[in-house]
Amino acid sequence: MSQSLSHDERMANMNFGTVYPLYLAKILKKGRTEVELIDVICWLTGYSQSEIQQFVETKVTFKTFFDGAKLHPNATLITGMICGYRIEEIENPHTKNIRYLDKLVDELAKGKKMEKILR
Repeated sequence: MSQSLSHDERMANMNFGTVYPLYLAKILKKGRTEVELIDVICWLTGYSQSEIQQFVETKVTFKTFFDGAKLHPNATLITGMICGYRIEEIENPHTKNIRYLDKLVDELAKGKKMEKILR
């Protein structure tokens, strides 16, 4: 799916520290835990729990957040629709990484088992 450059730029410039509480509220509302959310983010990015907390506190952009990440080799197995976009068709790497994370958070909120989420 073709996305506009401005859409990709807006996504890359979103603040991870602002979005993280939204992710957390979403999964807590569905009975999941912050530990599970952090595990999912650590799995995808290769960051430690303390690094993630530091990113939340310093409010870095998603671009900065993913520029330093070592994406899990199985991240490409994250497929499907998220926010009206088919992940496999997203061309911009930053947008694709953000959508990977969105999809994992959705799966967590929907009650999917951790071993299935962490492909």
